[in-house]
Amino acid sequence: MAVTFVTGNAKKLEEVQAIVGSAMALRNEKVDLPELQGEPEAVAAEKCRLAQARIDGPVLVEDTSLCFNALNGLPGVYIKWFLEKTGHEGLNNLLAAYEDKTAYAQCIFAYSSGPGAEPLTFVGQTHGRIVPARGPKDFGWDPVFQPDGFEQTYAELDKEIKNGISHRFKALQKFQAYVTSQQQQQQQ
Repeated sequence: MAVTFVTGNAKKLEEVQAIVGSAMALRNEKVDLPELQGEPEAVAAEKCRLAQARIDGPVLVEDTSLCFNALNGLPGVYIKWFLEKTGHEGLNNLLAAYEDKTAYAQCIFAYSSGPGAEPLTFVGQTHGRIVPARGPKDFGWDPVFQPDGFEQTYAELDKEIKNGISHRFKALQKFQAYVTSQQQQQQQ
């Protein structure tokens, strides 16, 4: 089964392809989708519906959040805009008044098997903390997120290690398990 992964973010596409490898046939298409507001799973599902209206066949979209525990999950789905407006230092400054620097990275993949099919969501989370930016600054908020159990930020970690522990990896594992179970049911 070939699935169209809807993203215009080359780094995201690279990570997803590295994680799924040859286990799944992925095509890529850039579709301009609105940045929606709301709860993360609802945002991902609606993005999937909007993408499905423009693509014939199975479609997969992704929505990523960076959630600060001291801020009850914010910036969450709005992380792209917070990072764009405040930079990495600004993300740290959001927590300056709080002792709690813990956070979790969350990835939600939403999948539709075709036109009219209700999107299914697959959630992955990696817990960690927000630290001053370290490492390459070419992929979003990776320089300020240090996953639990590691001394490096996402940006500093070897790509294979990051891709084996990340929120994106965990969500894709759930999606791949779903696809495998569907294929097994069809073969029976």
